[in-house]
Amino acid sequence: MSRQDRSLSSRELLNRIGLNEETPHSLIQDESLDDLLGDLEGDLGSVLRERYALLNQQHPFKPGDLVCWKPGLRNRRVPAYGAPAVVLEVLDQPITDGETESGSTYFREPLSLVLGLFWDREPGRGDFVAFHFDGRRFEAWESGLA
Repeated sequence: MSRQDRSLSSRELLNRIGLNEETPHSLIQDESLDDLLGDLEGDLGSVLRERYALLNQQHPFKPGDLVCWKPGLRNRRVPAYGAPAVVLEVLDQPITDGETESGSTYFREPLSLVLGLFWDREPGRGDFVAFHFDGRRFEAWESGLA
C-alpha cells in the first residue's frame, strides 16, 4: 500500500476531532469516540484493525537504513512525522521499557531499534543523539515522500 493510499495519521485524526496543540482539550469526553470520528471513512473498528495490521507489518532493518514513523503509530515526540532517523542497531532481543505504570503507552514496550537523529530542541539543538524505539512502529524512509 503506498503512502498516499493510507488513511489519516494519528495527528491528522486528532486535528479532525479538535484535539491539537492550538486547542488542547481533555481526552476524556462524554460523547462516544464513534461520534468524534464520524467524518472518517469507515468505522472505528476498521480503523483499529488497520492500525493493528500496520503495527504487525514487519520490516527487515539493518544498521545504516533510514527509517520514519509508520502513519498513525508515532508514540514519542521525536523524530517528527516524515523526518528520517538512521538505524544504529537492531537488537536481537528487544529490551522491555522499564516504565512501571501500566497506564503508560510505554509500559512493557519492546524496544528493538536504536536510532540516531538530530535533536531539534534547546539545549543541544543539532546534536546527534540515540534513542531506543519499538521497531514495529517504523518503516523505510523515502526522501521524496517526506
